[in-house]
Amino acid sequence: MPDLLLEVLSEEIPARMQAGGAAELQKQVLARLEEARLEFDADKVESYATPRRLALIVPGLPAVQPDIAVKRKGPRVDAPEKAIQGFLKSTGLTLADCERRETPKGPVWFAVSQEKGRPAAAVLADLLPQALAAVSWPKSMRWEASGTRWVRPIRSILCLLDGAVVPFSFAGVDSGRTTLGHRFLSEGTLTIDKAGGYEDALEAAKVMLSFKTRAQKIRKEAWDLPAREGFTLAADQWLADENAGLVEWPMVRMGHIDKRFMDLPSEVLRSAMGKHQRYFGVRDDGRLTPHFVMVANTETKDDCAAVIAGNERVLRARLADAQFFWSKDKWRGLENRLPQLGGVVFHARLGSMAEKAARIEKLARSLFISIRDANPNWAVDAKPDDAACAGRLCKADLVTEMVGEFPDLQGVMGRYYARAEGKDSTICDAIAEHYAPQGPGETCPGRPVSVSVALADKLDTLAGFFAIDERPTGSKDPFALRRAALGVIRLIIENKLRLSLGDALDKTLDGYGWLPQGVSALAYALAGHGTGLPFEPGKDATREALLAFIDDRFNVHLRDLGYRHDYINAVFSMADEDDLVRLRARVKALSNFLESEDGANLLTAYRRAANILRIEERKDGTDYEGSADTNLFAEPEEHALHRCIVAASALAVGALAHESFEKAMAAMATLRAPVDAFFDNVTVNCEEPELRQNRLLMLSTIRITLDLVADFSKIEG
Repeated sequence: MPDLLLEVLSEEIPARMQAGGAAELQKQVLARLEEARLEFDADKVESYATPRRLALIVPGLPAVQPDIAVKRKGPRVDAPEKAIQGFLKSTGLTLADCERRETPKGPVWFAVSQEKGRPAAAVLADLLPQALAAVSWPKSMRWEASGTRWVRPIRSILCLLDGAVVPFSFAGVDSGRTTLGHRFLSEGTLTIDKAGGYEDALEAAKVMLSFKTRAQKIRKEAWDLPAREGFTLAADQWLADENAGLVEWPMVRMGHIDKRFMDLPSEVLRSAMGKHQRYFGVRDDGRLTPHFVMVANTETKDDCAAVIAGNERVLRARLADAQFFWSKDKWRGLENRLPQLGGVVFHARLGSMAEKAARIEKLARSLFISIRDANPNWAVDAKPDDAACAGRLCKADLVTEMVGEFPDLQGVMGRYYARAEGKDSTICDAIAEHYAPQGPGETCPGRPVSVSVALADKLDTLAGFFAIDERPTGSKDPFALRRAALGVIRLIIENKLRLSLGDALDKTLDGYGWLPQGVSALAYALAGHGTGLPFEPGKDATREALLAFIDDRFNVHLRDLGYRHDYINAVFSMADEDDLVRLRARVKALSNFLESEDGANLLTAYRRAANILRIEERKDGTDYEGSADTNLFAEPEEHALHRCIVAASALAVGALAHESFEKAMAAMATLRAPVDAFFDNVTVNCEEPELRQNRLLMLSTIRITLDLVADFSKIEG
């Protein structure tokens, strides 16, 4: 059976888009093959990506589409002759070729014909341009008259089916059987005869087609080169994949760094090498050595000596700039740079970075005091002034020369410059850590000053953007507010902070200006209230929206930790609770309880009681609320259940007051046996009206008692 080979050769594709582009090409082509009834084995389909090409091989396609039966409904059998003849004329059939079928509206004529399958090559010539046009890219460009978009200008299209060219045109380029090898190491065009020889032909032309093979080669050689010198590789794993997306014929070599640059902070060296030049660092006993590992896209007669020297010159120039910035920034310091923050816009409606830093300074001090006072067991070796100082300086490195050249070092360089000024280590660390955590894999700060400043920064951002109604909508979150909310949640939960989120938001919102009720912005300005950024009345509404937003993110966070959504809802619906640590503890205790045998059986009893009450309350037109009369108890099971409810309620209330949620759940578990006995031996809907009403009140008591620990009505299945 024929094999399909498709290759689109273009100018260099950004490394970060190659894997997605190959997957998207495969998806679009295979979807159209299915629609066209061209069967294939999905497990044998292979897609490839290099910096210059996307390729797809689909083995075992049929040479021709299968024939299909086409059925067309016609008129009723007893329809006028003229209608029947018109139908036959439109189909080109005779009445003898038609089938008579029974339908709900009576017998009907159906025209049945065979549609012959088209040759696969003809079908592919139609569908492949459609598939290519449907490939989506994060960014694309137009470069020719038709206006077709692709990630980069297309130079050739190779398309073969069973060794024959599938003729079509896309983006002004006609398909053929030729392609190009390596840009520097191969001359002329390559003629491909069939899909089976495609990868070998490229290998001979110095193109390693498989991304996985290129990445494995880079990893192995990048590790082996330093190991020969007794060193180890110091690099993130992403660098191997990044380099595999930059080269078609990887040649791994090691270069040297001038020793005069080794006094630079290690983060500067790693940023210059990794983020800017895609070089691997080299370590010896945990310290960077004056070496780097690079990946070239060529091989030369001098074993890449000239290429290594060229890369050394490039790195030398970048590090010389960094060394100059380092000296200049240290000389000026952070405190002296604060006025420059006034020229950096945080947001047009939220003021400058200087104003944001002033808000963070005040808020960090207040949060530090709140956290310290609410967490007496948390050892605090710092003062509120330390949190305020860190908050004031945390954004100052944004206007340094070093961060201007290496933006990924913001915060990190702030720590170095604060240390150079003689600031306390807790302040220096807080400046470096105040952006964290920026993702689920990043470690949370754990020291009081760092936590206070990190919380202040994120809460200020959330409050400001919610105040101007720039909130996330659907999948759009241009200001990363969901990430900021998750950062707030993780800082509180992972540090076990007993902190009222509502109070923290009140302090945050107080940092912004709010127009008095009934006063217009114009009147406010004319009255001479010049400082601050007053917003329209709505501080309370903004606070509630923020609480709801963070609550929703906390719900998602708990689900990610493995808690069931209905257990979370059962706890969240209990009361107006803004202590995230307490909420999580309740969810955890409820989850453990309901996954036990006692909890599962008690949930069944709760549902039985709630269902009976709902039915009887609807029937009687009243709500059964209140306490049962012990004088009306007629069965020993009623007395036993009542005693157990009284005892369990007292234990649960006391345990909840001391936040011993496991003990509260254990108290509820004692109800299982008496509740089961009550339902087994007591008839609720008895004939005596007084007894019936009293027993319904007993069911209400069961429901109320269990609802002390969670809203059991929210729990599913």
